[in-house]
Amino acid sequence: MSRSTPTHRKVRTTLLAMAAAAGVAAAVPAVAAQASTASTASCAVTWGSLVKSRPGMGTAPLTNVRSGRHTCYDRLVLDVAGATTGYQVSYVDQVRMDGSGDVVPLRGGAKLQVILRSPAYDDAGNPTYTPANRRELVNVTGYSTFRQVAWAGSFEGQTTLGLGVRARLPMNVFVLAGPGTGSRLVIDVAHHW
Repeated sequence: MSRSTPTHRKVRTTLLAMAAAAGVAAAVPAVAAQASTASTASCAVTWGSLVKSRPGMGTAPLTNVRSGRHTCYDRLVLDVAGATTGYQVSYVDQVRMDGSGDVVPLRGGAKLQVILRSPAYDDAGNPTYTPANRRELVNVTGYSTFRQVAWAGSFEGQTTLGLGVRARLPMNVFVLAGPGTGSRLVIDVAHHW
């Protein structure tokens, strides 16, 4: 550990005074602007907004729906009690209820239809995911991109959700293993292009 002597303090004070006289203090806002630009650049995505899908049907049921806010995107997570086999996530004009075809009203400038090719019920037909409010599966108040997550049904082995977003923005969809023998379908939607 070094100690500051009177000589060290004098040199430091002199260097600070010289830096201020040379206009280094004026450079501080420019450094802050560069940091902000670097942060924006770190949010640059190459995901695109076209359909994201994976073939296959699964029997492991949906057990939960969660969401989260991140620096560059909002995230929706569908928990499955086993392997996630197939899915399709796409921008659509209207999200429709499984079975009936009725329109699912969604807030936002664009609508994503999230199809998990797994049921939300077990082999005996008992529900494995029962939302308290089908129009608001998760609270997305204050999110940058998400406006609403709504239930669109589970019918003939597949489950559909509607995701209202601010605008048609880039999205990324992938599957994560775990926890345990389960898996998660993850949908990230960027805050901007």
